[in-house]
Amino acid sequence: MSTTTTGHLANVLKTHENALLDGWLNGMLSRMVRRDKNAETELRAVASRFLPLVAAAAAKGNSYDIDTPAWSEVRQQLADLSATRVRQGYTPIETATFVFSLKEPVFALLRDSVDDSRELVDETSSVGALFDQLGLYTIEEFTKSREQVIMRQQQELLELSTPVVQLWRDVLALPLIGTLDSARTQVVMENLLQKIIETGASIAIIDITGVPTVDTLVAQHLLKTVAAARLMGADCIISGIRPQIAQTIVHLGVNLEDVITKASLADAFLVALKRVGANVTYSQELA
Repeated sequence: MSTTTTGHLANVLKTHENALLDGWLNGMLSRMVRRDKNAETELRAVASRFLPLVAAAAAKGNSYDIDTPAWSEVRQQLADLSATRVRQGYTPIETATFVFSLKEPVFALLRDSVDDSRELVDETSSVGALFDQLGLYTIEEFTKSREQVIMRQQQELLELSTPVVQLWRDVLALPLIGTLDSARTQVVMENLLQKIIETGASIAIIDITGVPTVDTLVAQHLLKTVAAARLMGADCIISGIRPQIAQTIVHLGVNLEDVITKASLADAFLVALKRVGANVTYSQELA
């Protein structure tokens, strides 16, 4: 199969652009799961821009190799389309159908335009391979865009899952929920240190009530966070030490002797208030 163009595809796209556009859109719309006026209008606009780009690339590049510079604008539009459809919730197949559904109307026009049967077979084969390349490129770009979205969402979830709360003047609380891995520890540390800088707090309570298990790695992450906070001038109290976690820490031989630990956040808060010079008094209502 040759990747050299014969000019038939470019000629068909230019000569029969309106008819091809209508046939292509009808084919795409018949396969669409989600149908609404805005989606159809957007689809027509994208398709109207795409056909002239393909025609220009086929005529200018003299090749159906989409990796050549002549096809750069076509690749860019497909990349933009893929990124947009990731955000809109489309699937990779729905996105690639944008290209694959163009085959049938193009083949029909080629049959009417090319008289020589052998030349028609060669051209149909080459054009089919071209659209296969473009469709696979669309899926590849869709996958890249989706991975970027997932990574960004994971980062946002990390930041949302590590809130630093100011409980009192000079007292911060960092409630942790879920597994504490290396990536999350970095976010935890950055958020805590930033909050210490902003508030000038001298006490930070790290509450691990929501951490399901504590192993050597988790304990090391906690100690790193405590050490970083101390370098910023804030002491740390670790709360939420349940009996099974206490036994695990002892069994692992983790040294927490120089860190204040408490069973609950309330107990840690009382200690923090005393450390900053605040007095807690209890009032009883008259019977």
